[in-house]
Amino acid sequence: MQLASRSIPEVLRHRVGRSTVTVRTPDGNAVADAEVVVEQVRHAFAFANIGFDFIGFANGETEATPDSPFGGAAPSTAAHLSELWFELFNTATLPFYWGGFEPERGHPDTERLRRAAQWFVDHGCVVKGHPLAWHTLAPQWLHDLSTDEVEAAVRARIVREVTEFRGVIDVWDAINEVVIMPVFDKEDNGLTRLCQRLGRVETVRLAFATARSANPGATLLLNDFDMSPAYEHLVEECLAAGIQIDGLGLQSHMHQGYWGEEKTLSILERFSRFGLPVHMTETTLLSGRLMPREIVDLNDYQVADWPSTPEGEARQADEIVRHYTTLVGHPAVESITYWGLTDDGAWLGAPAGLVRSDGTPKPAYAALRGLIKDDWWLGQTRVRTDDEGRLGVEGFAGEYRITAGDLSGTVVVEATDGTAEVVVT
Repeated sequence: MQLASRSIPEVLRHRVGRSTVTVRTPDGNAVADAEVVVEQVRHAFAFANIGFDFIGFANGETEATPDSPFGGAAPSTAAHLSELWFELFNTATLPFYWGGFEPERGHPDTERLRRAAQWFVDHGCVVKGHPLAWHTLAPQWLHDLSTDEVEAAVRARIVREVTEFRGVIDVWDAINEVVIMPVFDKEDNGLTRLCQRLGRVETVRLAFATARSANPGATLLLNDFDMSPAYEHLVEECLAAGIQIDGLGLQSHMHQGYWGEEKTLSILERFSRFGLPVHMTETTLLSGRLMPREIVDLNDYQVADWPSTPEGEARQADEIVRHYTTLVGHPAVESITYWGLTDDGAWLGAPAGLVRSDGTPKPAYAALRGLIKDDWWLGQTRVRTDDEGRLGVEGFAGEYRITAGDLSGTVVVEATDGTAEVVVT
């Protein structure tokens, strides 16, 4: 029995499965002693990016929304950018920042976001909503409500979004940046008041329990930028209080420089001890000058011009290979979301994209593609089935297409050894 496979580094063997596949025709006959082509068509691992750039495009819009809180590139560039996006990524994060989603109470942007989410689903992507509850970018109308009314509004908002998008978006950042929430003093907002009254743990419970009631099958994440022991302590308290958390979101906006392998692995070890999947939810690496180290809140660094440079692009390409290899090499990590495809409309105006503002890919784009679609990918491989129609497939967990002449079918390979059947039609 021949095997379709490629060389896999030992550090990544936990991502790899080997399956004995029997190929049959629709009438049940084995495709015996025949040459077939095996090729990977999808990773099981979530290689993700934000989908903010494509909301207008998915809705047939030709002009950017003025002062959109979502950010993102102009719709006129989206057709080109979408080709680059789908070449690498299989999971999209869409923005549900409450202040932008429902600036006027009772008038949420549901249909527009639903069309965008469905557009990604139609392209074979999983979609995550970000976030259901967050003190920043909360709507101004919360200021006029009492704390009891804020709580009722938060619960209603969570139920509405999780219910309305069920089946299209079933993964959510249930609540964002809780560690700082009760002491946040940049601006007055209703969520901070609510968290001050309830406490961090009960605020987390409110978000998770409310979302779970609306969609018991949803995957709900706790997400934070704070990688200090304070976040670990919050996780410990929430789990001890019986809150069901499906995964931990770790942000890694490296505007002040690459963490390096040692720091990254240390963080992964600290948070993987809870036995929960780890999602690297917000990853950036710069291709221009770095933000000064003395900046505490990244939002405080505002500059008029922040260009990508040749030296910075070479550094970014090297760092993205090192960072992704480290993350994929750790068994707790299930997802990596890079925070932005292009520099056009990038967060804080930073040169963090994989594509320049003019639409041309940076070296980091090619470097990441080299990992996702080359080193960690099984391209078209010809093998011959045995006299019982069997062949072996070994590769990164995901979906594989098997083609026999004019017939083809797909089979899923898990990150374990197993057997499967595929019917080619």
